[in-house]
Amino acid sequence: MGKQIHILPNIEKLVTDLQNGDKKAFSIIYKNYSPAIFGIISKIITDKEIAKDVLQEAFVKIWKNASKYDSSKGTFFTWMLNVARNTAIDHYRKIKKDNVLSNLNEDSHVGLEGNETKISHIGIREMINTVKEEHKEVIDFLYYKGYTHQEMSEELGIPLGTIKSRVKSALSVLREKFGH
Repeated sequence: MGKQIHILPNIEKLVTDLQNGDKKAFSIIYKNYSPAIFGIISKIITDKEIAKDVLQEAFVKIWKNASKYDSSKGTFFTWMLNVARNTAIDHYRKIKKDNVLSNLNEDSHVGLEGNETKISHIGIREMINTVKEEHKEVIDFLYYKGYTHQEMSEELGIPLGTIKSRVKSALSVLREKFGH
């Protein structure tokens, strides 16, 4: 099992201190949340060294943009996850654009170009492989490659409405398979 996230008792105070530039608050937040943030990044960027760099970049963004966090829109942890996910997706797109992926070892990345993934160890890939091809395709683009619905539509040459329907259908099928 992975490391569990524990909500820090005074997270609101830590966030306020962080927003005021307190390096100690940042250090505490980094120590407590970096493993979970790294886990999210690793699902998008599976080369461990690149993922570590993306983690650092994400925390720099968190440090610099802490004042933009708005508690009325969600928890601080969720905000950090979104910063990290967006940073990882941006990095993935840059790698893809620069055609660097072709130089990576096949075992070093997740779900790209049909390669088997590290998540297969927990059975998710096998479960996804049991769904219709059109569902596998949208899941791959949406979750493993970080595409938006619009980007999928453009990349696949399929109308946006069809993409949205396929995503909704794919998620419904996966919910059934996971028993939820």
